Amino acid sequence: MEWVEGTKLSEQESIAAQGLDILQLVDVGIQCSLRQLLEHGFFHADPHPGNLLATPDGRLAFLDFGMMSDTPVTARYAIINHVVHLVNRDYDAMARDYYALEFLDESVDVRPIVPALAEFFDDVLEASVSDLNFQTITNGLGAVLYQYPFNVPAYYALILRSLTVLEGLALYTDSEFKVLAKAYPYFARRLLTDPSLQLRDALVELLFVNGQFRWQRLENLLKEGGKNDQFNAKDVIQPVLDLVLEDTEENTLRPLVEAETIRVAEALLLGQLIEGRNNLTTDSNPLLAALPAPLRSQINLSSPMSEEEEKAIMELRGQVLRVWTLLSSSKGFDPSVLEPLLQIVQDSKVQRFGERIAGGVASKFTARAVREVLRQTAGSTTGSSKRAV
Repeated sequence: MEWVEGTKLSEQESIAAQGLDILQLVDVGIQCSLRQLLEHGFFHADPHPGNLLATPDGRLAFLDFGMMSDTPVTARYAIINHVVHLVNRDYDAMARDYYALEFLDESVDVRPIVPALAEFFDDVLEASVSDLNFQTITNGLGAVLYQYPFNVPAYYALILRSLTVLEGLALYTDSEFKVLAKAYPYFARRLLTDPSLQLRDALVELLFVNGQFRWQRLENLLKEGGKNDQFNAKDVIQPVLDLVLEDTEENTLRPLVEAETIRVAEALLLGQLIEGRNNLTTDSNPLLAALPAPLRSQINLSSPMSEEEEKAIMELRGQVLRVWTLLSSSKGFDPSVLEPLLQIVQDSKVQRFGERIAGGVASKFTARAVREVLRQTAGSTTGSSKRAV
């Protein structure tokens, strides 16, 4: 036993009189609960205001560990995957998550559940994360699940109770407080930095939809993840590099990354052209230096691109630059972590990766040049026909 000096969170006037922020303390409680639930798997299941103290130095103390519970390892990853499937509106995958969460026996057909999930969450997801209310979602989801043979495990019921109590405490002080908005940075950080295979797969699933990379989602994850005290940019970059540069037949991510890198390289190069920087040099743009010399001149095409082409290129370029700004300005960012990408001439595996990227960019510009020639030829033919007439 140990005596802890502090003020119960239910005594909010006393806490305020000490110059402490009750909402900041509740936020700490949420982050502690999430780490207990999803990292350590052993959590305080009764965090009511009387069991939480604000210490004089502004820390949060948990009391009374008489009600504790375990989160199974499979359930920890299943909960995070469930969030990913929710963001993707992948209701088929969400329904299958209930097997891993032990809500349903695998003998139960989840296909009839999918329309009910879609009907409920399509309305809920119209709101931003900051507008979502945890109690509203759990109540609504409970009404959906009540129609089917669900068995809510004891650990999950205690999780709901734990987070609902914390949100209720915050709502007493601020009616606009949303526990999910406070929890989302934790999920974003875990997805971006956790090296476990399960969460690497979940991140890929979130960012690549039908083979197309979603830059907006990465931008949002970096924005939200950066709000978490445990976020470190180095932890984001290294696992991704390990996945991308792994040269194995099983690495299904690599071809997708190669295709997206080619698309990004073209957008960055042509974006400068669109902005009026017609005199591109290898000093001003390293990507230009990666192209064979005969192809460099093809970048400065005299004829303008269509309005739709320019818009798509500039949108992609803007997204990429915003992501780079977020990442490079994040805590723990170290340019040296990118050194594997600079070892193209030293490492045969990385060299093959680099060659495919450079070859793909060259092919894109060659195709663009051919289209330009055909366009000019068609214009000349049309002009000659008019003159003949």
